[in-house]
Amino acid sequence: MSGVLEQIAGVLYEGDDESVCTLVQKALNEGIKPGQVLRNGLLAGMDQVGVDFRAGDLFVPEVLISARAMHAGMDILRPLLSQSDLASSNKIVIGTVQGDLHDIGKNLVGMMLEGGGFEVIDIGIDLPPEKFVDAIKTEHPDIVGMSAMLTTTMQNMKHTIDALENAGVREEVRVIVGGAPVTKEYADEIGADGYAPDAGSAVELARSLVKQKDG
Repeated sequence: MSGVLEQIAGVLYEGDDESVCTLVQKALNEGIKPGQVLRNGLLAGMDQVGVDFRAGDLFVPEVLISARAMHAGMDILRPLLSQSDLASSNKIVIGTVQGDLHDIGKNLVGMMLEGGGFEVIDIGIDLPPEKFVDAIKTEHPDIVGMSAMLTTTMQNMKHTIDALENAGVREEVRVIVGGAPVTKEYADEIGADGYAPDAGSAVELARSLVKQKDG
């Protein structure tokens, strides 16, 4: 890996958005392709953030600062990325199920997924099943992620999966679920394709499901 790309990954991990921008521009000036800067600089840094977050070495505020630095670098790269670079980004739709207004966990998952190289479409909170159906028909994502923070709203995950079945779009996507009251057992019970206990695990899960889908 080029030295400047390692530096990008390092300052992104530290959450230094100004240095990320400076080094991204330096890498481009040295003739490094935007796709390489993305994969071996920005995404490499966020991958390490995810690893250390899962291990308990980083906490939510630090992850958010690193995610901000990631976005700063992406602002420079995005106009320069080729169609092949953009096409390699798998798409995921995320939202909080009907009756649930909590969005901190969802937002963190979205940031981590973006940092993991996914194109994230956040459709919001308190979403009736038909909103998820509409998003699949409109966005054609690889994965749909649903969150719930209350035991009283958790049942709406099943209602949403049932709605996807009834609308004939269930087979088009992989469904992942998460949130404080959700368990792997519940995910299996309602027919979800996967469960993530935290934001870092959601990235690993999404990547594994995309590989299965593409395979």
